[in-house]
Amino acid sequence: MKPVDFNSYGSRRGHHEVMMRGTFANVRIRNLMLPPDADGRPVEGGLTLRQPGGERLSIYDAAMAYQAEDTPTVIFAGEEYGTGSSRDWAAKGTRLLGVRAVIARSFERIHRSNLVGMGVLPLQFQGGDSAAGLTGGETFDLEGLDGELKPRQQATLVIRSPGGQERRLTLTLRIDTPVEVDYYRHGGILPYVLRQILA
Repeated sequence: MKPVDFNSYGSRRGHHEVMMRGTFANVRIRNLMLPPDADGRPVEGGLTLRQPGGERLSIYDAAMAYQAEDTPTVIFAGEEYGTGSSRDWAAKGTRLLGVRAVIARSFERIHRSNLVGMGVLPLQFQGGDSAAGLTGGETFDLEGLDGELKPRQQATLVIRSPGGQERRLTLTLRIDTPVEVDYYRHGGILPYVLRQILA
């Protein structure tokens, strides 16, 4: 397809390769883990720094590199994560890019449910905690999710900086109902339904 023939993401919703590339490609999206531009303004567009090394790539290219290395990824976000249109592909694309969890200050109601339906773990900061101060060079572990999941249980985010310092934050699991626990445990709604049919 030539760029002039693209038209819009909306007209390509049935083409997963296009939609995966469009999942975080909004020209106004701001990845606060990128350093500001030469004028001190936040960089806009679907870019990130691939770690380790800090190479600047599109989010899609970085996600494919992480998947090739079998490195699971996490998204950190602010308030009302997932607000906007095309929420179905926002969750599908997130899963296809290899994201295992989204940790946010709060979630848009339908998008939170869609993430669970795609097998992506939604977790919420508590109190005044947020992603402020993270650079993207850290590594992260989630603790307290190994046993039987319960709706809205607590989990611990372990943040390890490149220098070896460790910080621990308590999160709330935003799987809100017992049926959502089942969806997530099966990897999403589709695997859950298929296993029900096969059983």
